[in-house]
Amino acid sequence: MSEIKAELNNCLYFTSNKLSRMIGKMADQEFKITGLSPTYAFLLSIVNKKEGIVQKEIGEILHMSSSTITRFIDKLENQALLKRVKKGKNSLIYLTEKGKQKQAEIDQAWENLHQRYEKIIGSKEAEIVENINKISNQIEKEVK
Repeated sequence: MSEIKAELNNCLYFTSNKLSRMIGKMADQEFKITGLSPTYAFLLSIVNKKEGIVQKEIGEILHMSSSTITRFIDKLENQALLKRVKKGKNSLIYLTEKGKQKQAEIDQAWENLHQRYEKIIGSKEAEIVENINKISNQIEKEVK
């Protein structure tokens, strides 16, 4: 059994997925205060920073397909957190007043999550994130 674990732990694919699952679990726990998953919270935060953003740009920022972004926006619109405004062929996305009020909870959840990371990995979080982003960007160039 330890041979299998050692083999898997030497595999970038396995290890990055394991990290993603663990971080995802922590994030889900911290985001319970918002009533949203972390990804939905990211989407709201993006719109909060850029009111009138188009769906395509949200998809590019989150590295998600248009159909996934559409489903997310539909759900957030049904919760009265976002609204779409048609402009030509595009739908511009805006926060509702309820969506704007949700941002404080989202910010608190992010802060809680970052504090939790820091307790575990120390103050090297920024360095680790920078390295993961460099690797992600290099791999992204190859898989496009």
